[in-house]
Amino acid sequence: MQGPDRRSQWKYVGAVAGVILAALMGLALIPAQQQAPAQEPKPAKPQRERPIQMDVDMVLVNVTVTDSMNRLVTGLEKEHFQIFEEKEEQKVTHFSNEDVPLSMGVVFDASGSMSNKITKARMAALQFFKTANPADEFFLVDFSDQPRMLMEFTSDVEEMQTKLNFTQPHGRTALLDAIYLSLNQMRHARNQKKALLVLSDGGDNHSRYTENEIKNMVKEADVQIYAIGIFEPYGSRGRTPEELSGPGLLTDVAETTGGRQFPVDNLNELPDVAGKIALELRNQYVIGYRPTNRARDGRWRKIHVKLNPPHGLPPLHVYAKTGYYAASQ
Repeated sequence: MQGPDRRSQWKYVGAVAGVILAALMGLALIPAQQQAPAQEPKPAKPQRERPIQMDVDMVLVNVTVTDSMNRLVTGLEKEHFQIFEEKEEQKVTHFSNEDVPLSMGVVFDASGSMSNKITKARMAALQFFKTANPADEFFLVDFSDQPRMLMEFTSDVEEMQTKLNFTQPHGRTALLDAIYLSLNQMRHARNQKKALLVLSDGGDNHSRYTENEIKNMVKEADVQIYAIGIFEPYGSRGRTPEELSGPGLLTDVAETTGGRQFPVDNLNELPDVAGKIALELRNQYVIGYRPTNRARDGRWRKIHVKLNPPHGLPPLHVYAKTGYYAASQ
């Protein structure tokens, strides 16, 4: 009787020890599993994925002022500007004219019609890159039959130049698709001030997106668009209907955003024009206001900037975006 009882006792002790050991192993594993995430910090999100913190109730408008000779006018003060939303004057609560970091996209026409212009067009883009500040960022899109993202946002101007030098003209012109791609890329911009520079001989003959679709997208995007139009003379027999409509298309798209279209007849002027656009972007006034209409209805609201210049100045021209979409619920 004693032998079986001892064997039973040993079996019992062994079973209890196994249970205790299993429990101890379980207790040892649980904390390790719980602490693992704490020991491995979560990777930080890339800078450009972080949303820009903006006061959604503040409307900011970039304003360019020029004289009758198309020269920039600087030195104006807050009291020289009035701003209206749907014909109702708004109180200007923010005013500045500082050079701020810029997020810029260059949209480069590499279609076949650019064959005899592409060298000067490259020089114009390179001249624009030379104006970069350390905090600026750029991306590069070229287009022919379809747009291509040659380089996403970077501060490496030399690499941008290298990419541009290998661009070869061919194919048709998908200008509207290139603007669409560029506006989507601009969603990843890290700077609040954003602009596109379009270098093209105008006219679209191969885009999937329509002119109206792009114009609506441009209205929604808080991006200024500047265009350098490298057009053939109006009397040229080689101009297609699309090329004839090119100047109007570029002008409409640019002016909606507060930018401008610069037509160029002499290719040698391209680098100088690109330099002027860069200078303009660095010398704009920024006017901010809180709309008296507080409704979040998502509707398009027209805005108008009026200038009351000091006495003695010649007639001046004001360029600003034509409106914005209100926030929605």
